Amino acid sequence: MDVKVYYVFLALIGAERLAELWLSRRNARKALGRGGVERGNFVPMALAHALFFPACAIEAGGFHPAIAASVVLTQALRWWAVFSLGDRWNVRVIVVPGERPSRRGPYRFVRHPNYIAVVAEMLLIPLAGGAVFTAIVFSALNGILLRSRIRDEEEALGESYAREFEKVPRFIPHG
Repeated sequence: MDVKVYYVFLALIGAERLAELWLSRRNARKALGRGGVERGNFVPMALAHALFFPACAIEAGGFHPAIAASVVLTQALRWWAVFSLGDRWNVRVIVVPGERPSRRGPYRFVRHPNYIAVVAEMLLIPLAGGAVFTAIVFSALNGILLRSRIRDEEEALGESYAREFEKVPRFIPHG
C-alpha cells in the first residue's frame, strides 16, 4: 500500500502523542502542587521518543493495515492505563508522598501496562510502514531506557508500592 497512507497514520499517532503530552503537563502541575517529587532523568527518553517518528517516516516503504490495526489495540491499553491513574498519570516520574498506589484498571493485572503498550508501539508503529531497522533500533533503545526508568519509578514509589504490588507481575499477567 502507498507510503502516503503510512504518513497519515504517523500523523494521527503523533497528534495522539501531543494530546498525551498536554495531559501529562497538566497532571504534572497538579502532582507538583500536591507536593510531588520528580525522580529520574526524563531527557534521554524524551529525546528517543522525539526522534522515533522522523526515523519511522524516513525509512517508511509502504503501509501494512493489519499491523497498523494492532497499534490501535496498544493505544486502547495505553489509554486504559492513563484513565485508570487519572490525574496521577504523566510521562515523568513524579510521586506525591503519602498517596496510595493505584490498583485500578489494568494495574490489577500487571504493574506496568503503559510500558507494555510503549514496547509494543516501538515495534509495531515502524513495522506498519515497513521500517524494520527503525523497529529494531528504537525497540532496543527503548528497552535500555525502560530498564532504568522502571527501576527509578519503583524506587520512587517506595515501600507501600512494593507491598501493594508484591504479587503483581511487572509485564505478563498470570492466573
